[in-house]
Order: sequence, then C-alpha cells, then structure tokens
Amino acid sequence: MLDFDAIVVGSGISGGWVAKELCERGLKVCVLERGADLNMNEDYSDNLDPWERQHFDRPKPDEAKSVYVVQSTSYAFKESNKHLWIKDSDQPYEVSEKTNFKWRRGNRVGGRSLLWGRASFRLAPHDFEANKLDGHGVDWPVRYGDIAPWYDRVEKFVGIAGNNDGLTQLPGGDNYLPPFDLTCAEQAVKNEMAKNFPDRDLIIARVANLKRLTEEQRALGRGQCQARNKCFHGCSYGAYFSSNSATIPAAERTGNLTLISNAIVTKMNYDAETKRVSSVDIIDSKTRETRRYSSKIIFLNASTVGSAMILLNSISEEFPSGLANTSDQVGRNFMDHVGGVWVEARVPGHKDEYVYGRRPTNAYIPRFRNFPEQQEPYMRGFAYQVYSGRSGAGGWRQGIGKDFKAANRTPGDWRIVLDAFGEILPHQDNRVTLHKSKTDKWGQPIAVIDAPMRDNEIALMKAAQKDAVDILTKTGCQDINPGKTPNDDGTNLGRRTHEMGTIRMGRDPKTSVLNGWNQAHDVPNLFVTDGSFMTSSAVQNPSLSYMAFSARAAHYAADLMQAGAL
Repeated sequence: MLDFDAIVVGSGISGGWVAKELCERGLKVCVLERGADLNMNEDYSDNLDPWERQHFDRPKPDEAKSVYVVQSTSYAFKESNKHLWIKDSDQPYEVSEKTNFKWRRGNRVGGRSLLWGRASFRLAPHDFEANKLDGHGVDWPVRYGDIAPWYDRVEKFVGIAGNNDGLTQLPGGDNYLPPFDLTCAEQAVKNEMAKNFPDRDLIIARVANLKRLTEEQRALGRGQCQARNKCFHGCSYGAYFSSNSATIPAAERTGNLTLISNAIVTKMNYDAETKRVSSVDIIDSKTRETRRYSSKIIFLNASTVGSAMILLNSISEEFPSGLANTSDQVGRNFMDHVGGVWVEARVPGHKDEYVYGRRPTNAYIPRFRNFPEQQEPYMRGFAYQVYSGRSGAGGWRQGIGKDFKAANRTPGDWRIVLDAFGEILPHQDNRVTLHKSKTDKWGQPIAVIDAPMRDNEIALMKAAQKDAVDILTKTGCQDINPGKTPNDDGTNLGRRTHEMGTIRMGRDPKTSVLNGWNQAHDVPNLFVTDGSFMTSSAVQNPSLSYMAFSARAAHYAADLMQAGAL
C-alpha cells in the first residue's frame, strides 16, 4: 500500500504551492523538508529591540569564516537570524576555477521563502519567445497566455502590493493591493525620465507584502504589513508571503498534509516494470536514520541545485546517468541573474521632505534594451532595482557619544542607486555535477558548479553601467559614482540568489527534461516546479513564476490522477 498520494520534496516557495493545491484537490500529501521545523514565536527575530541585538546584529567573525562562509556574504544574514540559514560547513560545495558562485540556502521549514526579497513580477510574452527568436537555448513549450491565468490565481492568494503599470515588457493583472509610494527623490527622477527617455519608466516594485487584507488571508492568520522592513528576520504578522504564513497553513487546514522535517532526500527509486518513480529515500538529519516513503506522484522542489543533485544521485539500470536524464540535460543550462553594477548619485533639493516608516520594497526601471526588437550588439537586456533615501539620520552610522547622536538627528542629502539585474543566456556547459569522491556531513556527494561569466553577461553589465550613468545625468542627479567597471570578477552567479535552469522544460525530449506541464518526459509521475524548470532567465525576479507554474502543474497532476492516468 502506498504511503501517500503525492510526495513534495521541499517546502519553499514552489513546494508550498504544490502542497496547497494538491491538498485542496483532496490528495494525501507528504512534504519532505531537509531543514528543521520552525516555531514563529522562537525562531523569528523581527520583534527584537535594537539593544537586544548584540554587535549591531553582525555575525561573529570566527563563525562567519568557518561555519557560514557563503551565507554570511548576504545582506540579509544577521546574528539573530543565522539559524534560518544552512551551515556551509554541513553541506559544502565546490566551484570550477573560473566560477564564483555563491549558493545561499535556507535551513528551516519554508526554505528561502523566509528570506526572499519578495519582488513579484511576471515574465512577459517576449520572454517566452526569446530563445526561439535568437537561437539561444531551446524554445519554451508554453507561452504567456498559458500562464497568465495562473499568475492571476497566485497574485490574488499571495497578496501583491503594486500597480498594473500597463507596460508590455512587464505585464500585470487585476488583483493587486494598493502600492507602496515612491519617495520624492524617485518621483523627481521619474518625472525627468519621462522628458528625456520616453521609452523608459520608473515604477514602484510589486511586492508580496499585505498592504491590505482579504478575508482569505485573514482566515489564514495573516496580518497587515507594518512597513518595518524587517522581513528577513521572519514576520510575526504573517504580512509578507512565505510558505509558513500562507501555503502551508492553507494545506494544513484541509487535513490532508503530512509535513516531515529534518528529512534529507538522497535518491528516488525507479520501478522499471511500471516505468514510474515508486518511492523516495531519506536520511533523518538528526538521528541519521534512513526511511523510505512511497506515493503515486512526486514533485521535486528542492531548489535548482538541490533538485539536480537528487536526480543525478538517483541512478538505476534504466537511468545510469541520473533519473529522467536520457537527454543528458539534468544539471545543465544553469542560470541566475547577473549583477555587479551599482551606480549611485545625489538627488538635489527636497531637503524639507523625509519618509514615514520603512518601505519593504524598492522602485524599479523595467527592461528597455533590445525591446521590442534586437538593436544592440549584445543579446537580451537588463533592468534596475532602484533604492533611495536620505543619508545621515537613520542610516548605517555606528558609534557612541554626543557627536554620534547629533549626526543621527540631522538628515543628509537624498541619494539614489540604480542596481542592475541582467539576463544570463542558457548555456549547456553551465552545469551542476556531483563530486566523485567528496561528501557532506551525511555522506552525500557534494555539488560541483561550473558556470563562469561569459562575454554576453559582461557586455550586458557594461551597457547597464553606461545607461545608469546616462539616466542619472540627464535627470539632474549630481555627484554620480559609477562604481567598478564590470568584469568577470565582479559579475557572478549567486549574487542575485535566483539560480535556475538545471532541469529545463522544452518541446523535444532529446533536448529537455520536462514537458510544458513540468512533467518529466522520461518518467510521467515525476514533476519539477522549482527554478530548475526555467528555460531562460529573463530579467525579472523569478519567484512569482515558480509559484504560477507550480500551481498549474499541481492541478494538471491532480487531473491526471483523477482520470486514472497516474
């Protein structure tokens, strides 16, 4: 007898959505999470007062250098929330000589949904056609129209604060909550951009924070955003979207969810007779006990690197190079978003204006290069996250005494930053493999990542730096600091924590792993809906797309089960 109707590996942004949708369809679902369970009252640090945070909440230097070597490089890593992050010393990885990838990971139920930046943008119609048009990668097996209804569904449940800005390159829906406001500095730049750059716009970013509650969100125990901007400490109000605040509670209220924490999935077992995955093997991270769970369908949502590792480690006579890997594409086409451009300037005037609260989002300049047609010598494009504020009071100054207090009572100039996010082209030699001899704390092979920056990514960032300087100059900003010249040392994968693409979908089983429903070509009861399925990266933050594709695939799988096809 099967243990469950469905197994979901991973409880992060995508896994939480799969669990919710399957449970609401009446399936008995088991979520296997390698991280520990989470208690919001004990594990969240958003209500700590400043004097309760030792050393300005900076991580202990020795621990950062030995235990959290990679995790501590994130702006969101703090002494008070370090338990939400994985210990690099427990699960190390290696990179090739020219790769500078930073793999940042969660270590609790909810995964990185507890730590994400919450920017929630849709991919645009042209993003689903880019590979076919310019010949890089394989053609997406879906188009925007296939996914648009699922974006609608997800946005309504999540609670996205923002506007439908009417931009072709950044389509929107009808279910947005009231947006947060632009600062006066951003509004000033926006106004001048309209005069000097009619093809460009500066908008408030769409963000997964509840500006206003719906009855469904209230019923889940969620509260309204307090604009404290302490999101990466966990939100006791449940105001930002996470698996823990929304999808897992929704799944639990059906009575169909079993959530097992500290469960490290080591491999999936293939039944040659039924041509299906029959079960999943796990190691208990605390006791080291091994167990096996069986189900009719399995969803893999262990993160782009983690999911590829599980498939590559699931070797059988039928799949000697890894489960569902007859195409030899598992682990290949590894992408992220490229960064490294940070252009800062002073916005003159507005000395009589300040901000109220701490807005939990930024402004945004959507892509404008190579859109709607290819015009530049480089391929694809970039967008900018835009940050602004007054220096001085409330800033990053640290110290003691009278002079320190006085300095923090005096706001300085308004400053603005354009931070570029560029698209990385899919390349089959950008890949994740398993180390042949080295293992982690639990005896599992560690990942080896070979994904250097290539000429197009560096060209994108150089163009983004030039355009940022041009925008700030022509909008009247002063004292412009262009930052470092982008190169293969400053532009690297992992900077954006948007890794994707190692188990891509496509039309041809010979060149892709999944079909247009996130279903494995080789194994019909196996689905993958984390970032692994992405066929190209676009420039938008991808988490909303992971959620939409996850909801869509879950319903497709439930329909197949109901019809007796799985």
